[in-house]
Amino acid sequence: MEFKHYSVMLNECIEALDIKPEGVYVDGTAGGAGHSRRIAERLDPEKGRLIALDRDPEAVQTASERLKGLPAVVVKANYSDVRQVLDSLGVERVNGILLDLGVSSYQLDNGERGFSYHQDAPLDMRMSSEGMSAADVVNEYSYEQLAKIIFEYGEEKNARSIAQGIVKARENAPVRTTFELAEIIKANVPQKVRREKNPCKKTFQAIRIEVNNELGHLDRALDEAFDCLAVGGRMAVITFHSLEDRLVKQRFQSFARGCICPPEFPVCVCGKKPRASVITRKPIEPSEQELKENNRSRSAKLRVIEKTGL
Repeated sequence: MEFKHYSVMLNECIEALDIKPEGVYVDGTAGGAGHSRRIAERLDPEKGRLIALDRDPEAVQTASERLKGLPAVVVKANYSDVRQVLDSLGVERVNGILLDLGVSSYQLDNGERGFSYHQDAPLDMRMSSEGMSAADVVNEYSYEQLAKIIFEYGEEKNARSIAQGIVKARENAPVRTTFELAEIIKANVPQKVRREKNPCKKTFQAIRIEVNNELGHLDRALDEAFDCLAVGGRMAVITFHSLEDRLVKQRFQSFARGCICPPEFPVCVCGKKPRASVITRKPIEPSEQELKENNRSRSAKLRVIEKTGL
């Protein structure tokens, strides 16, 4: 299967990064190399450099092929390890970092990867193709653990009943496939919910986030990536659900916050200075044209920050 992925808000990202031809840039989620290629094409072949990361081995292979001949290097790594990767390449600071979060269209459309509830496949959902799988979560987590992640990561109101359904089903036989899990979910939500929309989305999202520790990696990556920026460098992050967006928004605000003294203090004694300026007071969202071309962009939000001090 060809690695196809629509590059969400491509032009907006390139504009947000304010690319300098002689700069060094990081695409922490290379995927099909759509964003990566556009960045690399804007760099001076001799002086500019793009470092593209991805934890998915198939994405690494695809990105390597699509970036041939451009000033770019592709590394198999999680974006939360960006500092370690840059150290290994002898790079101290970079001029821009892009993170396009979530699951790629290729991973969703490739049934064998087990991300989609529209195709029957083994329960997998591992972006790196290594470690704990969705089947491990579904069959080994306790009722309390399942209910917690489905409620918190999926923001699913019926989390308890879905968790109960999973536990009951696996007493007879392990839940092994995406369709088996989808049927359990459908059987344990109100009929009204089944009629209105596919009830599987939130639970599948929650399990995927747990399998890949997506929020944990994002939490770490935001700090590491910001520290890797040179003064004047920018970080652009595309999120696809409220948990990610809230984390990015709050972290960006903390980077841009100065004095933290209590309001009753007449003068500042903490000496804390802002380290950044938030470029996007409100997140940038896909245009109507993009939504027509790629409905999966509908929940995307782009936030951008510029580093102003070390």
